[in-house]
Amino acid sequence: MWTPLDNSLSALGESPFWHPQERSLYWLDIPGRAVLRTRGEIGAGGAVERWHLPTEPGCMAPARSGGLVIALRDGIYRAREWGGALTAIARVEHDAATMRFNDGKCDALGRFWAGSINEAKDRANAALYCLDARRDDGQSPMLSQMAEGVTTANGLAFSPDARTLYWADTPAHAVRAWDWDAAHNTLSHGRVFKRFDAKPEGWAPGSALAYGGRPDGATVDAEGHYWVAMFEGAQLLRLAPSGEVVAAFALPVQCPTMPCFGGDDLRTLFVTTARKGRPEAELAQKPASGMVLSMRSDVPGLPVHFFED
Repeated sequence: MWTPLDNSLSALGESPFWHPQERSLYWLDIPGRAVLRTRGEIGAGGAVERWHLPTEPGCMAPARSGGLVIALRDGIYRAREWGGALTAIARVEHDAATMRFNDGKCDALGRFWAGSINEAKDRANAALYCLDARRDDGQSPMLSQMAEGVTTANGLAFSPDARTLYWADTPAHAVRAWDWDAAHNTLSHGRVFKRFDAKPEGWAPGSALAYGGRPDGATVDAEGHYWVAMFEGAQLLRLAPSGEVVAAFALPVQCPTMPCFGGDDLRTLFVTTARKGRPEAELAQKPASGMVLSMRSDVPGLPVHFFED
């Protein structure tokens, strides 16, 4: 069912998106400090380009006027072209020695959202930020904190009708949801959308103890269902807007990180995965760990949202 993408190996793949004009898949290798993209036809022996960055990238999005917006360890940067100069457009006041940006993407109005992560995982002091660079008045892009109180920001997604925002805290095994007024960019009625069972004490890969994983990156399909990669759970879940799990897709890796839809018809489902820090026995049994996986989907996804500046 799942097909590994040749030449796609990363230590920790993240933030995939399909670029419709280039007909390319982009993704990040966070510890590898790189942006990757496919060139030419995706398939056997396809070329993958790698662009090395000065610090760990957490997330990114394509820009309408060309290039990328990328959240690095200490702030959000703009690159006008592949491999081009990185210009800081927003800084955040966190300790870059222990905090960095993590999961994020653009909304339908072209604002870039990025959450942070406390790498020590000793307190819930990470936050979700929104960068609005659509400044007709000539002022600098505006960075606003939108939510807080998590350890590892993940699972950001927006419903197709722009009325619900989803955001996960991975160590808490929970996905939150808010009512979202996209035009005014306000969040209200925060609640737990889905809570997953915690990791059993003593669990390890191959253990007889049951563990479904914890929520990592996510996307939403054209029907408004939430797809979430379950880190250490070796599965991708599809959740209805009610929070009910309506489908589970087993994966040939232990640690999927984030799904996205792509291809010309948006029916190819891509999933990035991780291998960094995994046991040697697990990697031997699951050699696709760290690669991008793909399969065809009965339900199409939504096109990527572009950054507007």
